[in-house]
Amino acid sequence: MTPLEELIGYKFRNSLLLAEALTHPSLGHEAQRYHFDYQRLEFLGDAVLQLVVTEYLFSHFQIEAEGQLTKLRSRLVSRDALKAHAGALNLGRYILMGRGEEASGGRERTSTLADAFEALVGALYLDGGLEIAKNFILTQTRADLAKLAEEPVDFNPKGDLQELLQSISPHSPVYELISQSGPEHEKIFVSQVVWEGIVLGHGTGRSKKQAETAAALEALQLRRWEKKP
Repeated sequence: MTPLEELIGYKFRNSLLLAEALTHPSLGHEAQRYHFDYQRLEFLGDAVLQLVVTEYLFSHFQIEAEGQLTKLRSRLVSRDALKAHAGALNLGRYILMGRGEEASGGRERTSTLADAFEALVGALYLDGGLEIAKNFILTQTRADLAKLAEEPVDFNPKGDLQELLQSISPHSPVYELISQSGPEHEKIFVSQVVWEGIVLGHGTGRSKKQAETAAALEALQLRRWEKKP
């Protein structure tokens, strides 16, 4: 077993899946030839992670409404949370990446560590099935799951988004009303939040405030500013 396999307590039957999950796209770019990387496994792992966390919350938080469950899930699968899980596994040291990416701090980059963690989940799912992936996810998130019962679930998506973005740039996010429809007493508003020319998220609500809050919540989930060139 590799040191990482020993750490997670699982031996891969197909070692190529583990290698793929730990290969950064920069390796192929630098070599200027095709090389597999973790992006496809990341796509799969994200879906598996969402399913497992959603099922757990649905089973263990039976009185919370949909909106509250969404907030809890957002906290558990945020990029910062995934980075912390990757850090606990020291995942950065195992990632294969180009020299330029490594020199620029790629092994500690939030997006890289979060993506690699999701890719590892995807690899576990393909190699061992849903139960193996589920056990891994619940083991890695055990401490966070335990905190959910102690910490309030309410938070301020608009405030959180502004604080996060202003730590990157002095520009604040702007909320734009896209449409409103329906009779006066049952209007539906659709808003989007834009930052430095990037549409970060959309939201719908019975008021402009609700729509903006939903847009901010989606923005926090998608984190599109991390993909900004």
